[in-house]
Amino acid sequence: MFLRFTSRTNADGTVVRYVALAHNRRVDGRIKPDVLMNLGRVDQVDMAGLRRLAASINKHFGGSDGPADAAEADAVADAAPLEAIDARTIGATWLLDGLWHRLNVGTAIRAATDARRFTTNMERVLFALVANRAIAPMSKLSAAEWVREDTVIPGLSTMDEEHAYRAMDLLVDADTTGQVQESVFSAVANVLNLEVDVLFFDTTDFERDEDGGDLPQIVIGLAVTREGIPVRCWCWQGNAGDRSVLAEVRDDLRDWKLGRVITVVDRGFSSADNLADLPRTGGHCIGGMRMRDGNPLVAAVLSRQGRYQHVRDNLRVKEVRLDGQDARFVICHNLDQAQRDQQHRDEAIARIQAELTRIAEQRARDAGRPRGDRTRARNEAAHVRAECALRDHPTLGRWLVQQPNGRLKVNMAKVRAEARLDGKYLIATSDPDISAEDVALGYKNLLEAERGFRDLKTQLLLRPVFHRLEHRIRAHVLICWLALLLTRVAERFSDQTWRNINQQLGRIAQVTLAGPAGTVTQTTPLTPEQKAIYQALSIEPPARVTAFDPA
Repeated sequence: MFLRFTSRTNADGTVVRYVALAHNRRVDGRIKPDVLMNLGRVDQVDMAGLRRLAASINKHFGGSDGPADAAEADAVADAAPLEAIDARTIGATWLLDGLWHRLNVGTAIRAATDARRFTTNMERVLFALVANRAIAPMSKLSAAEWVREDTVIPGLSTMDEEHAYRAMDLLVDADTTGQVQESVFSAVANVLNLEVDVLFFDTTDFERDEDGGDLPQIVIGLAVTREGIPVRCWCWQGNAGDRSVLAEVRDDLRDWKLGRVITVVDRGFSSADNLADLPRTGGHCIGGMRMRDGNPLVAAVLSRQGRYQHVRDNLRVKEVRLDGQDARFVICHNLDQAQRDQQHRDEAIARIQAELTRIAEQRARDAGRPRGDRTRARNEAAHVRAECALRDHPTLGRWLVQQPNGRLKVNMAKVRAEARLDGKYLIATSDPDISAEDVALGYKNLLEAERGFRDLKTQLLLRPVFHRLEHRIRAHVLICWLALLLTRVAERFSDQTWRNINQQLGRIAQVTLAGPAGTVTQTTPLTPEQKAIYQALSIEPPARVTAFDPA
C-alpha cells in the first residue's frame, strides 16, 4: 500500500491536490492502482492522525520496540539527512491570493477581458504584479525575478518580463472605458455589501521619469468609499483642467448606475462653476472652499450671523443660504483646531517681535557712531539682510508689512482677520436635501482619499513611473489601484495596518526538503498573531505540508 497523490486545476487557475490510500493490483497483465480510502485534500489532511496510524502499525507489525525504532530512525537520519533545497516566503501572497479569489477579482477581470487572450496564466501573472506592488514594490523586471526566486505565487511557478508586459497590455486594453474597474468593484461591492452613497474624490500629480528636458506631468484621480475602499482611478495629462476632470468623473460613474451618489472634493475643485456644473451631470457635490483668496462670495457667507449647532466631539456647524445661490454653505468650527491656530499664530508673532526688537536695539546702539564709520555701515547691511530674511520667511513673512521708510512691522489687521478664522473651514454643497451635519462629516472623511494617495505614493510606490508609453503608465496605475483595493480590505477586516500585516506574514516561509524517500514541501509553523490575521479575514492559512513526492 502507498499514498497516491492527484491534482485538479480549477477554472480560476488554482491547483488542488488530493491524497488517497491505495494499493496496486494486476488486471489483464497491467498494474492498476486501487483506491482503498480517499483522505481528501492535501491541505486539509489530519496529519497527526496519519502519524498516529503509522505509529500503531509500526507498534503491532514492525517487529521491534519503541526505543529500537527511534535508534533506527536516528541511524537513517545520520546516514542520509534531509537537505533544504528551496525556501520562499508565502504568508502575504497567500493572504492576498485568498482575498483575490474571495472578492472574485480574477473572475471579474476575466469577464471584462477577452477570455481567449487573457488566459489563466496571464491572470496569475497579473496577480503576481499586484501582489508584488503590495508586498515589495519594484520594477517589472525585478518582480519577475521575485516570483521565480523569492516568493510563492499560488498557481504560478515562473514568469519573465515579457509575461509582465503582456499582462499589463491586456489589462489596459480591456479597461479603455473602465470596464475592468467597474467589473471588479461590482464584485467587491457585492461580496462586502458596500454602501456606495458618498464618494470621495481627489487628485495628485507627479512627474514621469524621463531623460532631459521638462518632465511631463501626470494627474491621477482616485475615488473611494466611506470605508476607504477604492472605487475607481483615472489618469490624465498634466494640463487637464478641473472642470473637464470633474465632468469626466461624473460621466464615468453615472454609467456605473451606482444610484444617488454625492461626490466629495477638496478646495481645489469647489469653484462656483464646478458646483453649478455637477447637478447638470446628474449628481451632487460637497466641496471645501478657499477662505483667504478674497472671494466676495466667501466674505458674504462668513459675515452672516447665526448660531452654531453642535455636531459631535469638538465640531460645530452653521448653515448659511444666500439669495441667488443654489448652493448651500456650511461653516464648520473645530474648537481644538481654533486653539492650535491661535497658539501657532502667537508663537509666530512672538518670534517676529523678538527679531524686530533685536534689530531696533542694535540700530539704536549704532546711531551714536559717526556716519562714515565702517562698523556702522557693516552693521546696517547686516540689519537689512536680517529684515529681508524675515520678510521672505515662508511662515513668518505673512504676518509682516513694510512701512514707507522701509522698516517692517506686524500687520495687526492681518492678525485680527486670521483670528476670526481660527478653527473654521467652509464647505459648499449642491445637494438641497443633505443635512448640515452630514455635509461636515462627509467632508471630514475626505481624508480617506488623501490617505489612499499617501499609501499609493509611499507603501505601493506609485511613483516614480519609469514607463514611457501612455498605455503602460495607465496599466501601472491600474495595478497600483488593485493593490490598494486588496490592502484596504485586509486592513478593514483585520483592524490592522497593511504594514503590520505584511511584516507579520512575511515571516512565514515555505521550505522544500529532499531526502532518500523523496521531497516534501512544508510551511513554517504559524504564530498566534499570524493565525489571528487569517482568521479575521476568513482565509485558511497555508497547509503545513503542501506537497509530498516520494522517490
